[in-house]
Amino acid sequence: MSQIPLATPLAGIRVLEFSHTVMGPTAGLVFAELGADVIKVEPAPNGDHTRGLGGFGAGFFAAFNRNKRSLAVDLKCEEGQAVIQRLVPTADVILENFGPGTMERLGCGYEQLAALNSRLVYLALKGYLAGPYEHRPALDEVVQFQTGLAFMTGPPGQPLRAGASVIDIMGAVFGVVAAQAALREREITGKGQRVSSALFESAAFLIAMDAVRRGIRIAGIGRRPPPRDQCHAAGGAGLADPCPAGGAGHIAPGRGCAALRAVQRVVGAGGPAG
Repeated sequence: MSQIPLATPLAGIRVLEFSHTVMGPTAGLVFAELGADVIKVEPAPNGDHTRGLGGFGAGFFAAFNRNKRSLAVDLKCEEGQAVIQRLVPTADVILENFGPGTMERLGCGYEQLAALNSRLVYLALKGYLAGPYEHRPALDEVVQFQTGLAFMTGPPGQPLRAGASVIDIMGAVFGVVAAQAALREREITGKGQRVSSALFESAAFLIAMDAVRRGIRIAGIGRRPPPRDQCHAAGGAGLADPCPAGGAGHIAPGRGCAALRAVQRVVGAGGPAG
């Protein structure tokens, strides 16, 4: 019986992954499963801190870091910077999911690395896309509550986080789609670019269908939703009113990840807190 050849559509693509926890490693994993050569750059000397996590995070490293090569580098010293400067010209994609400004402080922001390789596609995985919250960090469960997803998941009056890191994983996949689009565009222009995906916008995408059904104003058209208790009384999953103080909540088109064009703009006193 002949062996089925492995599908490796991204063979020949090299990815340098600067990541931790779930979102970044998931993006790297998807690239690796598609055949890319993924080199995970871990902090020296102990490596990714999720290697030693217990409890809830015990499975993080094993689940999201297979099929990768690994390199421990101290980015805060000259020798470590020299290693990265040798690697970047050989890379097609950089991906990172550190807090806003971290990569820039380490000398590894888009502008800094693009100066070494103009064909570089730089995938930044963040909490929020461009807007008033872009400089804030976020977590999977935080944006589930901010967008109302937790109110749809839990029983009436008891918002509940989804049982898995669904927003981290979905945001990572959106990011890989955006990066692949940028790689395709590079074939035409010869130049790389920075693309991004974010937790909040991924969660907003998930609740969009229910938001439309409940009458939340999409792109300025529609009506205010009924109170959450009324939604449950009508037999549906309650969606949190994003502006309880009387402002108008919107989920409207925005700029950001090529695969995801939804951002939330909040008017009034009831906006999300970071």
